[in-house]
Amino acid sequence: MDDNRFAERLTPDNAVIAMLDHQTGLLVNCRDQDSTVMKANILGLCKMAKVLNLPAVVTASVPEGPNGPVMPEITEILAVDVIERQGEINAWDSAEFLEAIKKTGRKKIIMAGIVTEVCLMFPAISAVAEGYDVYAVIDASGTWNKTVQDAAMHRMTQAGVKVSTWVSVLAEIMNDWRSPKGNELGQVLGGHLTSYGWVMNSFLGKGA
Repeated sequence: MDDNRFAERLTPDNAVIAMLDHQTGLLVNCRDQDSTVMKANILGLCKMAKVLNLPAVVTASVPEGPNGPVMPEITEILAVDVIERQGEINAWDSAEFLEAIKKTGRKKIIMAGIVTEVCLMFPAISAVAEGYDVYAVIDASGTWNKTVQDAAMHRMTQAGVKVSTWVSVLAEIMNDWRSPKGNELGQVLGGHLTSYGWVMNSFLGKGA
């Protein structure tokens, strides 16, 4: 295993974002974090990807069934079609999904999914096994309760998945406030991270 891939930083040129099964029927059952916060995290992650023009892959498991369709904001922001899987639980087993990832030519995958211990964990572990460097964005994912989230994080970490948060991913990929996208990414932080919104308002002279 090439250990350098674990030290190499995310950049706008080496990463792809994969949004896995953020479906309305699954979202309503997530109890491991506040639903309003979770939605803000999901949208913040997607808007970060849009600002950086990252290639994006969005998939759903049997969206015409009880899991329901992907939350519309995701496809509106990322402007991509949903890969609709008709049976595969692990998205990595979907030839169409896998082809979409490989087509980007990128080996670092920023992943988020619902539910965490299935829709995120299974493809994250599978991708690592095939040499990809996976960032599992835990706060843009969701599951039944905190115990389940903890178990999923432990198993992913044991398999070499990088468990992260959307703000950490954004900061790593931005790297420097003086970057060409620094101001836009700061606005994403301010718009979807309440406390940092106050910081941005103060900086912009708008008051708290």
